[in-house]
Amino acid sequence: MQPDEILAGLNPEQRRAASTVEGPVLVLAGAGTGKTRVITYRIAYMLASGIAPEHILGMTFTNKAAAEMKERLAELCGAEAAAKVTLGTFHAFAGRLLRSEIKVFGFLPNFTIADDSDQKSLIKQAAAACGITRDEVNVPYAANYISRCKNAMLSPEEAMQCATTADAVYAEIYNKYQTQLLLQNMLDFDDMLFYAHRLLRDYPEVRERCQERYQYLLVDEYQDTNAVQFEMIKLLAGERQNLCVVGDDDQSIYGWRGADAGNILKFTDHFPRARQQEIKLEQNYRSTNNILKAANAAIAGGYARKEKNLWSDFGDGELITVAGCENAEGEADFIASYITQFLDEHREYKYSDCAILYRSNYLSRQLEQTLRTRSIPYQLVGGQEFYQRSEVKDAVSYLRLAANPREDQALLRILGNPPRGLGSKAVEKLKEMRLNGTKSMLEALGSEEFQSVCSAKGKAAAQALFDTVKKYRGLFNVPGELAAKTKAYLFETGFLDGLQKVYKDIEDATKRRENVDEFINAVAQFESRQSEEPTLQDFLEKFALLEENDRTADESENGDGVILSTIHASKGLEFPLVFLVAMERKIFPNERALEEDSLDEELRLFYVALTRAKRYLVISYARERFRYGKTERAIPSDFLYRLPEDLTDQGDDYEFIQSMSTEDINEGFAKIFELLK
Repeated sequence: MQPDEILAGLNPEQRRAASTVEGPVLVLAGAGTGKTRVITYRIAYMLASGIAPEHILGMTFTNKAAAEMKERLAELCGAEAAAKVTLGTFHAFAGRLLRSEIKVFGFLPNFTIADDSDQKSLIKQAAAACGITRDEVNVPYAANYISRCKNAMLSPEEAMQCATTADAVYAEIYNKYQTQLLLQNMLDFDDMLFYAHRLLRDYPEVRERCQERYQYLLVDEYQDTNAVQFEMIKLLAGERQNLCVVGDDDQSIYGWRGADAGNILKFTDHFPRARQQEIKLEQNYRSTNNILKAANAAIAGGYARKEKNLWSDFGDGELITVAGCENAEGEADFIASYITQFLDEHREYKYSDCAILYRSNYLSRQLEQTLRTRSIPYQLVGGQEFYQRSEVKDAVSYLRLAANPREDQALLRILGNPPRGLGSKAVEKLKEMRLNGTKSMLEALGSEEFQSVCSAKGKAAAQALFDTVKKYRGLFNVPGELAAKTKAYLFETGFLDGLQKVYKDIEDATKRRENVDEFINAVAQFESRQSEEPTLQDFLEKFALLEENDRTADESENGDGVILSTIHASKGLEFPLVFLVAMERKIFPNERALEEDSLDEELRLFYVALTRAKRYLVISYARERFRYGKTERAIPSDFLYRLPEDLTDQGDDYEFIQSMSTEDINEGFAKIFELLK
């Protein structure tokens, strides 16, 4: 096939992106503009132009993306030529390089890759080697610290030289950790890029060999690259600079894991020859124009960005529905009813053509519950079922133990959460006493026989847990105030505050606490809907039936189900009908984004959410929401003010939203309002 024939199916800007082969090229590919198609056609064009496939290196962020490109390339150029092109993730490229060159760092070519469990174990060993006890080291923080150092290209020695006083101990752990990896001939995930970069930077013969082989580079999702990936790309490009990067700064939403949007924004500064070869892909092949105009308006003037204006040939389409609901339960009911009616009226669609997107995982609880009640099948993307999350199951186990003291499994589940100084020997003693005729493990827990084999700390903790469960068993036997008792019980057992001890990473612990708070909200909602004051047994029975419904809902024969997903997990996906829920201040954008000055990324996340919709987009918010055990008045998200009125169908909600724009804006949210106005 001739080069011009390859380009026949592309639009003018796509053709330019595919055929501009020499020198640095920046392709700004807006959402839904055919990015993957352009990359594969570009490679096909290069092959048809006589460039050897062995000279082409394409790097992606996921194996799925690489596999899709290989498959499309094989269809265009044949399997033999496609197989000779190097297409894969950054880590796959690094792995190939390290297998042949790793000896210079003291490792053997048969090194193995440490997983998360290995990493935690090695960090504990490293801490012990530094004379630090397990109680003194925050393992998740240490893992994060080491990862940040490696992504910043800092060796242990360099990290120790520039560490703050607070991080000095973690720099020492990093040093010992690397020693342990070397002794066991292991690399962790970050090491692959760290050592690959060192090879390219410090060993000219390796760098020149790579530059000679890979004379043409392509990088997908360039907005997601971090510091070490950027330096690797620059070293591989060398003086030829035959480098094409494809990405969208408006979809840079992974700053929290090291991605630097500045890499794409400053590409023409890093590679000045690209100033004449910056190509914008703006024709969208996914969404209607009303959706695209809303997305364009949402991000216009919000932050430093490369200007783009998405459009499509699909016509204006339907207006965007914006719905205000009474509360979270009402919002979920509205969505369930909308889906049912929509599928009745549009027989060409199925459940999996509908997606419900939310900012944080905990928001799925009410949605899941309502969909189950309405017998609407669903699938979760990027998160566990709410009631299957470990911290929620722990909370339920506490309640089950109070309701039924003979349930040993509940006690075994919560005995070490939070840590009580009761280890494996204590568990074995409980099991032994149970086998010897004690009525229950809880009864054994409060016995002198059991406590006599415990440490002073363990004995005190065992008695405290026994007394608290006994106290609340009596309180729960009296109907009423179920949610208040549940919260007090989980507090007095140490479970709520103990989450920080179990999950030492602050962000992880915060999310899990949010999930437990949402579970308490579920108890309160159950209580508020009963005609008589319910008992704990009433709730647990309802909960058990809900669990059974979970299994029924998931057993759809064809796997069809409404998609429930965080916005982050939905990136790269598209659906005919999209619901964007809980669009309320303090939820989206969240308070942490305001405090940490990361509003730019929140706004980009909003843009990503809007551009998942192909034909229909429904945005909802609650006027009040149950949070932290009480009903709070909810304020519509500041982002809603960025949607042009003529693109939305809001009814009375528009006046309500506008009336809220100057109300209840505290000092913190005044900042966001002014920024996004």
